[in-house]
Amino acid sequence: MKLAVYGKGGIGKSTTSCNISVALSKRGKKVLQIGCDPKHDSTFTLTGFLIPTIIDTLQSKDYHYEDVWPEDVIYKGYGNVDCVEAGGPPAGAGCGGYVVGETVKLLKELNAFDEYDVILFDVLGDVVCGGFAAPLNYADYCLIITDNGFDALFAANRIAASVREKARTHSLRLAGLIGNRTSKRDLIDKYIKSVPMPVLEVLPLIEDIRVSRVKGKTLFEMADTDQDLIYVCKYYLNIADQLIAKPEGIVPKESPDRELFSLLSDFYLNPEKNKKSESEEELQFMII
Repeated sequence: MKLAVYGKGGIGKSTTSCNISVALSKRGKKVLQIGCDPKHDSTFTLTGFLIPTIIDTLQSKDYHYEDVWPEDVIYKGYGNVDCVEAGGPPAGAGCGGYVVGETVKLLKELNAFDEYDVILFDVLGDVVCGGFAAPLNYADYCLIITDNGFDALFAANRIAASVREKARTHSLRLAGLIGNRTSKRDLIDKYIKSVPMPVLEVLPLIEDIRVSRVKGKTLFEMADTDQDLIYVCKYYLNIADQLIAKPEGIVPKESPDRELFSLLSDFYLNPEKNKKSESEEELQFMII
């Protein structure tokens, strides 16, 4: 199974990806996480340091693939998760899609790409061009990380459009949304009512999730010494269980930008109207 994780920049994709990778590993799966960001910090929470990138390694070998060994680019992280950082071109030059392609090419040369039960691509930011959408070419499922805010859901809608486009020529499906560090989900629910899609999980608003990134540890590793965090790990295990079950997934039909802007803006501009609407829906549900 190959997963591509997307979401608005800064939403917590890498933290979520690392914890999902560990959860899948704890369920007995052999997992490889591939960071697809020039910052090459996707796997920091798993390894505790910034591992060398594939592009840096290839450059040091003058792009002689035959001189690269698995241990040059694949590093072991917490929970027995294998880690790779694709790296990226210099700022303002090159294409992220080319880097992802070179990464997959090298892993195939090393006979490593097909050795894993799960490969997770952790992809930078929003989908703004075909290059950033390149991991979708290899994925079975896309996961979208969001929160209960306007910008994150607007980005989620753009990503949904990319999934729909890629699904025309690839066996790609959207597994669903994951709400990260949010105390409410009312705006998420308003969005998925307009653009139907599964919600795999909504993670609680706790500081430890954010702090784990700074510490360079997953929630699972932190829970080894703090039993109070075990309940948070169960959220990630629930996501892993849903993915292992191979959900049917969907090909989403995104909302037009202007309609979505009006929908989400209205939620903030007319809070009383939305509360009344929600109350009426709850009453109708109780009557049924």
